[in-house]
Amino acid sequence: MAISLRQMRYAIAVAEAAHFGRAAERCHVSQPALSQQIQLLEQSCGTPLFDRLSRSVRPTPFGREFLERARAVVAAAEGLEAFAEGRGGVPNGPIRFGLIPTVAPYLLPDVFPAFRSKLAQLSFSISENKTDALLTGLEEGDVDLALLATEPPADGVRFESVELFEDEFVLATGRDERSHGPLTLQAVDPARFLLLDEGHCLRDQAIDACQLEANRGARTFAATSLSTIVEFVANGQGVTLLPRLSLRKEAADQRVTIHPLADPQAGRMLRLVWREGSPFAETFAAIATVIRDVQRQTVSSA
Repeated sequence: MAISLRQMRYAIAVAEAAHFGRAAERCHVSQPALSQQIQLLEQSCGTPLFDRLSRSVRPTPFGREFLERARAVVAAAEGLEAFAEGRGGVPNGPIRFGLIPTVAPYLLPDVFPAFRSKLAQLSFSISENKTDALLTGLEEGDVDLALLATEPPADGVRFESVELFEDEFVLATGRDERSHGPLTLQAVDPARFLLLDEGHCLRDQAIDACQLEANRGARTFAATSLSTIVEFVANGQGVTLLPRLSLRKEAADQRVTIHPLADPQAGRMLRLVWREGSPFAETFAAIATVIRDVQRQTVSSA
């Protein structure tokens, strides 16, 4: 019996939800219909794909390997469908655009009006997630385009990326900590730095820039947003690095002082990333151009 794309999509949904009922809801089918297709799929494979536990479902060893291959097949099929449905390299549906949390709230208010005026034929479905999750979404076909602050990995699925602009870091302290001229990061007590939670690329970049020890106990504080960290800084609980992109929002608090950094300055390069071979590569490049133009206008008017 032939294995269908529908069966592979159902199996992937079961693996991600770890539950037949939740997988059926995600696939917009009844649980009996989904379960029947999984049973037929397992019959075709000649072995179970899932261990049915009392409260959850998990892939068998064979199932894990099957799912890895199935994800690649489904992603390729979706790419082919998008290519066939696209008109002149423009997708028919919304572009699934993912951004990291240390960019999305600061960039979107400026670029979305520009998208509407300059790329009116496009629509977007926006998501916010950490770098690893966005890369996984690109690999599995759940995300079309991602805005990251790190280079995509060179191994595994091949990606294309274009640089947008450099986003330099500044030091944020309480308002009483005034200084004359740029500061060097080495002059700041490492124990005072407040960092984002694990998984945020900005956390890793701050650790590298400040030459912090990875196991330093004073950095047990970890926040999920820059706004939370800035509130602690404003209350004299420490200092932090902020990307310049965030300053209009995060430096508005009069209790916070912003210090430029002396050379060598630290920063990050923002870039757009998509799967290699996407039929919408030209559209993604046009999106990158709009973002660069908006950033140049924002900097020149600041």
